[in-house]
Amino acid sequence: MDLTALNGHIAHFAALPDARAAAAPDGACIDDDRLELTNAEFAARVRAAAHDFASRGVRAGDVVAVMLPNRVELVVVMFAAWRLGAALTPINPALTPAEVRYQLTDSASRLLVVDGAPVDAPGLDILDIADLAMSPFADDTEPRVDPTRLALLIYTSGTTGQPKGVMLDHANLTAMVDMIVAAVRLRADDHCLLILPLFHVNGIVVSVLSPLAAGASTTITGRFSPATFFDTVEAVRPTYFSAVPTIYAMLANVPDDTRPDTSSVRFAVCGAAPMPVELIRAFEDRYGIPIVEGYGLSEGTCASTINPVDGRRKPGTVGLPLPGQNVAIMDETGRIGSQGRGEVLVRGSNVMRGYLNRPAESATTVVDGWLHTGDVGYFDEDGYLVLVDRVKDMIIRGGENIYPKEIESVLYRHPEVLEAAVVGRPHDVLGEEPVAFVALRPPATATPAQLIEHCSSLLARFKLPRDIFILDSLPKNAVGKIVKPPLRDLLGTAVPPHP
Repeated sequence: MDLTALNGHIAHFAALPDARAAAAPDGACIDDDRLELTNAEFAARVRAAAHDFASRGVRAGDVVAVMLPNRVELVVVMFAAWRLGAALTPINPALTPAEVRYQLTDSASRLLVVDGAPVDAPGLDILDIADLAMSPFADDTEPRVDPTRLALLIYTSGTTGQPKGVMLDHANLTAMVDMIVAAVRLRADDHCLLILPLFHVNGIVVSVLSPLAAGASTTITGRFSPATFFDTVEAVRPTYFSAVPTIYAMLANVPDDTRPDTSSVRFAVCGAAPMPVELIRAFEDRYGIPIVEGYGLSEGTCASTINPVDGRRKPGTVGLPLPGQNVAIMDETGRIGSQGRGEVLVRGSNVMRGYLNRPAESATTVVDGWLHTGDVGYFDEDGYLVLVDRVKDMIIRGGENIYPKEIESVLYRHPEVLEAAVVGRPHDVLGEEPVAFVALRPPATATPAQLIEHCSSLLARFKLPRDIFILDSLPKNAVGKIVKPPLRDLLGTAVPPHP
């Protein structure tokens, strides 16, 4: 089944369920641990849900919110909204009631689909997933296929203020999926294992839209567990999955007697944050699964660079620009196309429409078509992008620029370090000084002094962390990416050294 050849691009996603059902009605489409749907069954459920939404007043241009754990019905809701020309905003079920209300209000959602969870949202139509129409429905209406319509409102994590709604239209999605399908050579016989949350753009684009557009299938898992992950791999036989460095670290650290059959997996994608070279090698050597590291932002609809699946993979880089995108470096003078270090800029049909209700921030983030990522990087001699750090995370100590990622990479080279994060601490004379937080691999016994000694042989003296605090684990966001604001908050309190 080939769904990718429509004037060189994939068909509009509103029409994809019907196209798959027409091409291979009995073919595998999507499943989880409770439900398994063929193409025809998936299309029928999307039609039924769309009819249900329409009966509740949902129209083209509206926003449907969904707050569900990872399950097949979330994908049904997404495609049902698109069939009507509405947009979807997925909500993290772990948000507080105030955070949920903020997203619902900011997005002006018309309908919220939940899984039995009580939500305080006066005046909003709330639909429990148990009451959503899922039985086959004879619907002859054609899906709305306007590529300029808003498709997704993805809310940022809010680590630098209130979350912002990233506006992605259908043209963004089709362009992005086109690029991913071509870059990793997805085929109809591929099978994705989805382990990242579906309220994040990576889970939606890489693990649902891309395989479905290629004629492949997806298995959705619930909450990730390193203890059961490989049991699932052996049971469902996926050909690829996408994860974040924290997940790969946990998998590399499972008991040594774990020797799963991973022969079905031809590659694994890593995104969200740069992955330490040592961790890549440890995972690949142990499980025989090549890791394809990439880079991107929600504002760029997911990915902008990726290491080749079949070509040369370079650990320590995030790969080559995806075809159809321009990725460039802007130096401190504002010159675009610098060969040295600078801010990473992205331009292409994948760049967001803007931030919802935030014209000023949209105008400073996307300038003349260039998405300003806020990341510092450079291209190596082979054209592979190397990320140095976030612009805002750079530490300036006595006039010297220090990039936390460089210190973190050195800490990861210590065999007992599982996680590492470096932040700046205010200093009366020097301005800032680097401080590190680490989590160790059990039953490791490394002390802060030993870790600083390890760093001293690999880093200039001015880059050495002035303190290292050992924690049981480092704080992470819902996607599993280490977040630094809580660590900076800890520096405002008395953080005792590890005994």
